[in-house]
Amino acid sequence: MKAASVIALGMFLASAQATAQKGLLDPTRPPTVAPSPQATPEPPGPQLQSVLLAPGRKIAVINGESVALGEKLGEATLVRVTETEVVLRHGAETRVLKLYPSVEKSPVRRSAAGDKSGAKGERKR
Repeated sequence: MKAASVIALGMFLASAQATAQKGLLDPTRPPTVAPSPQATPEPPGPQLQSVLLAPGRKIAVINGESVALGEKLGEATLVRVTETEVVLRHGAETRVLKLYPSVEKSPVRRSAAGDKSGAKGERKR
């Protein structure tokens, strides 16, 4: 009889735990309600979203539109494409669009003693 009681208690606890998990939300499930426009304000003006660099072909995706080097986006012409930015020119005005506008690049500073890892090809022992 004790074994049957232990099994029954185990089944009861397992079903209670399974019932409690029904209230948990799946973190990978998309939200059912779209966020309000005030929650994520978009910066004004064109946004660089992607860059495609291939031999003889340079394309930027700006506001969802593919623009090849030399083509126009509205009144501006795409005059330069690099891995991280593009340049649009409208008359005498130029505008740089960065792929990662919040990332600031700075040069690496080396100490006066130089690299302490040893000469090329050598390993410290």
